Amino acid sequence: MSRVGEMPIKIPDGVEVKIGPEDATVKGPKGTLSCLTNSQIKLKDVDGELIFERPSDSKTHKSLHGATRSMLNNMIIGVVKGFSKNLEIVGVGYRAEQTGKDVTLHVMYSHPVKFPAPDGIEFKVEGNNSLTVSGIDKQLVGHIAAQIRKVRPPNAYTGKGIRYRGEQVKIKPGKSARSIV
Repeated sequence: MSRVGEMPIKIPDGVEVKIGPEDATVKGPKGTLSCLTNSQIKLKDVDGELIFERPSDSKTHKSLHGATRSMLNNMIIGVVKGFSKNLEIVGVGYRAEQTGKDVTLHVMYSHPVKFPAPDGIEFKVEGNNSLTVSGIDKQLVGHIAAQIRKVRPPNAYTGKGIRYRGEQVKIKPGKSARSIV
């Protein structure tokens, strides 16, 4: 991660970065994000670029260096463009419907599963079988998408369930497909 940490981050127009002793706050057109940073990694704002410095070349400092840089880069991208994860619902009778800000999933349980939208997350249902989770915090968007997928993950034998768009589900052969000896 040391090579990642050495690359400066260009601060786009309309984005304001405040660097504290142990935290950083990024404010942009889509909102505000803040995170804790390690006090050993020094952040500097030089000519509209964020530069990260580590105290030594130890393995710990190198990993913190790259992680801090990636975290702040994701925050800047989030407040400018935002992040989204697309989910597909596959199966006969499987569907999603939007009720206000929340999403209700009908995935062959005896009851519909209601999923409330936390602060900073927006759901968008396209058709009955496509769901988009979007927001400015990359970690939160990924976490919420993973929780929704966990409600009914893809079945290994039929492929039915909730999956990420583009995810390849390996379908196992059933019992009848075994070789005859």
